[in-house]
Amino acid sequence: MIKVLFVCHGNICRSPMAEFVMKDMVQKRGLSDSFFIASAATSTEEIGNPVHYGTRNKLKQYGISVAGKCAVQAKKGDYQKYDYILGMDSWNMCNMRRIFGNDPRKKLHRLLDFSKNPRDIADPWYTGDFDTTYNDIYEGCEALLEHIL
Repeated sequence: MIKVLFVCHGNICRSPMAEFVMKDMVQKRGLSDSFFIASAATSTEEIGNPVHYGTRNKLKQYGISVAGKCAVQAKKGDYQKYDYILGMDSWNMCNMRRIFGNDPRKKLHRLLDFSKNPRDIADPWYTGDFDTTYNDIYEGCEALLEHIL
C-alpha cells in the first residue's frame, strides 16, 4: 500500500483539497485499495475545524465530498507512516522539516515538484482564488500519480 500525506498550514484549504482530489483520482482508476491518503496541518490554529467552505464548494463542482474531514496536525511519527509527505509551498516545507526532522528517505516534497512546472501553490485563505488552487493541485496530483505508477 502506498501512503500519501498532504500538508499545508491549517489543513482546511489546500491539503484537504489535495487529499480528496487524489482519492478521487485513484478511485476512478480502480486503485483505491492500493493507496492510503490523508492530510494534516503544520499549525494548531484550525485543529478540529471542518474544511473551508471555499474548498468544499470547489470540490462539490466535481462531485467530490469532504464530509467528515476535520483539521488534524502532522506528528513526528507520520514520517515513518507515510511514503510521500507533500507540502503545498516552501513555507510548509520549512515547517515540515521542523516537525519531522531530517529527511533521510527523501519523503518530503512540494506537491508541484512532481510537475513540469515546479512551484508553490498559493493559499486561497489569503488569495480567495480556489479555482487556481484547484488547478494547481489537480496538476500536482496527476504528476504525483504518474510518478508513483
